Amino acid sequence: MKIIEGGVTAAKGFEAAATAAGIKYQGRTDMAIIYSEKPCKVAGTFTTNVVKAAPVKWDRQIVESKQKSQAVIVNSGIANACTGEEGMKYCEETAKEAGKVLGIDEKGVLVGSTGVIGMQIPIDKIKAGITELAKGKKADLASGTEAAKAIMTTDTKKKEVAVTFMTGDTEITIGGMAKGSGMIHPNMCTMLAFITTDAKISKKALQAAMSSDVEDTYNMISVDGDTSTNDTALLLANGMAGNEKIKEGTPEFDAFKEALHYVNETLAKAMAGDGEGATALFEVKVVGAQTKEQAKVLAKSVVCSNLTKAAIAGHDANWGRILCAMGYSGAQFDPEQVDLFFESCAGKLQIIANGTATDYSEEKATEILSQEKVTAIADLKAGDAEATAWGCDLTHGYIDINADYRS
Repeated sequence: MKIIEGGVTAAKGFEAAATAAGIKYQGRTDMAIIYSEKPCKVAGTFTTNVVKAAPVKWDRQIVESKQKSQAVIVNSGIANACTGEEGMKYCEETAKEAGKVLGIDEKGVLVGSTGVIGMQIPIDKIKAGITELAKGKKADLASGTEAAKAIMTTDTKKKEVAVTFMTGDTEITIGGMAKGSGMIHPNMCTMLAFITTDAKISKKALQAAMSSDVEDTYNMISVDGDTSTNDTALLLANGMAGNEKIKEGTPEFDAFKEALHYVNETLAKAMAGDGEGATALFEVKVVGAQTKEQAKVLAKSVVCSNLTKAAIAGHDANWGRILCAMGYSGAQFDPEQVDLFFESCAGKLQIIANGTATDYSEEKATEILSQEKVTAIADLKAGDAEATAWGCDLTHGYIDINADYRS
């Protein structure tokens, strides 16, 4: 596998564009398109929130059918959630307009929205934006980057990644973009993510790869404990690499899953580190567990602890908060056997041994915790299983952003 420059336009046959439609934001782009020269097989995962936005319902019925897709239309600023029949009608109108302008089957047009819940989409602005997107779409890497920027809300950084790998003599590319900064807490995956690949692969294998991988990537991040109404991750495959069709249970499928995992994990970590108001990516590794599920429950409990996140923001080695979060996670373990370490580019330091504090240097601990990426490693010394979760520190900035999010 090779990491390359780019995002959704890195794979053969994919184009993208961005435009400023004036949906909510002024002076910036707020609509994006992903377009494929050839119809794509589509896999996806969606929010488990009972309150589902109209685009989630629209896209899910496409993913669950045999319908192929050639385009994704995404807007930021307004979520089209809790908008009733009118919201669903706007999804339909968006798809029809894209089908007409692009000359493709409207039944396969996918829709994504992110932003304020409860507001109706200004459909005339959406339609005008589609026309501009169709005019401007290109296959170059810059167009993919502009699309990644256009879907941002409170994000401070665009999020994109691409890789290639070989199956026989054929090179396959997977690229992706995502947005996510607040209302991030996974129960399938969380945020909006769009992954493109030129691999020729069965729809069953495509969905299997995506469904299994979100468990170790998007489902292992949290910013604020809120699972969004709009969470969507879509994977489109147009088959233009020209490889032999990839099927489950083959070495080629394993190679595809490895590359997809890198893309998904990179996007997931980028979202966690760009949490609203965050100054650091907070990574929690639980090792030496009896089972992977035990390790996942413990890691996620720590990464979701507001007290721990606040301590990370203060560069304070308040390890009791970590042990406490592990204790209320619901997973059983022996606290008197736990070793805990803090690690960053400034070094690694053991904080507790067998459940009690070591004679560590508070100054060194503060130095380690003052970096942009901080890792806590909890060793249960009970087995060989492990898991990693990602989050961020909790600062005053989070309150400032969300106290007046609608203004």
